Amino acid sequence: MKETRSTCPYCGVGCGVIIESNAGHITGVRGDPTHPANLGRLCSKGSSLHLTANPVLAEQTRLLQPMRRLVRGGSLQPLAWDNAMQLASQTLASIVRTHGPDALGFYVSGQLLTEDYYVFNKLVKGLVGTNNIDTNSRLCMSSAVAGYKLTLGADAPPACYDDVMHANCLFIAGSNAAYAHPILFRRIEDARAKNPNLKIIVADPRRTDTASSADLHLQLQPGTDVALFHGMLHVMLAQGWVDHTYIAAHTEGFEALHTLVADYTPARVHEVCGITPEHLLQATRWFAGVHPHSTSNAPAPSWRTLSLYCQGLNQSSSGTAKNASLINLHLATAQIGKPGAGPFSLTGQPNAMGGREVGGLANLISAHRDMSKPEHRA
Repeated sequence: MKETRSTCPYCGVGCGVIIESNAGHITGVRGDPTHPANLGRLCSKGSSLHLTANPVLAEQTRLLQPMRRLVRGGSLQPLAWDNAMQLASQTLASIVRTHGPDALGFYVSGQLLTEDYYVFNKLVKGLVGTNNIDTNSRLCMSSAVAGYKLTLGADAPPACYDDVMHANCLFIAGSNAAYAHPILFRRIEDARAKNPNLKIIVADPRRTDTASSADLHLQLQPGTDVALFHGMLHVMLAQGWVDHTYIAAHTEGFEALHTLVADYTPARVHEVCGITPEHLLQATRWFAGVHPHSTSNAPAPSWRTLSLYCQGLNQSSSGTAKNASLINLHLATAQIGKPGAGPFSLTGQPNAMGGREVGGLANLISAHRDMSKPEHRA
């Protein structure tokens, strides 16, 4: 039996798998215990990957060689590999010669390896000469990208899965991780078993499996996340729970933000979001790090808050504002840049971030550089 290390192609956790094969056929799959995303665990989808590669099923449903329709709507006819490569390259080249490089567009998947993304970008931007290439990040993660760049200056999550085990508070917004990222949720369960005092807050209009496990469920009205986050910052300012030293040393524009959230009183948040003032105060207290068992009203220096958020914030007409206003809470309380703390955007497919790191969007170049900046293009 042969064993090959690879990555599960399903959700955004990107679990490592070990593929078992015999005589060219996949016979089994198991979790890779050395992989940092899953440490050997797999969910039901990952555990059944080998079934989708069953030889009998593959012969019925998978293309085993290139196929071509001579007329649109006609039946598929087999085509030799060399002929298929020649046809594809000549057709693309002909379009470029006739209509220019911007007549072509490429849309690639968050399931590609980083190396594949890089080659695609070289082909499209370097050889063809167009910027018309996007990945699933355009449809799935553009709000997270814009939110990170707007607040932190770069599209790079300042947290990782290991931070879950170091957090005192998990703030989960717009994510049903128990259903959509089950292996990550298993890690959250491990963290709570290790630290029974771990506080979990879930902001979600629905009572999901994730919300059912929370210490506090903020069942806000759909689309009111920005008002909730502004309201939490309003409470932090009123209670003195922000870190002015950190703000002065590492941020800019705080006075404008202070003015922006001035009107987001607990009463207004209750009116807009449907969240009671008591729940707003409790969530803010835990986020800021005022220990639930402490007699002091000051945040504990050792407190760590990690936020996890997904498409509930991203798939929205105000998605960038939702992302930015949540990240602002981390910056205001210095809950960033230390183990167990920071804003951690979850994604839908296993390598969306890898694609962006090598320029996998129309407006990017490799290494998080912007196409619009002359110095980056140079």
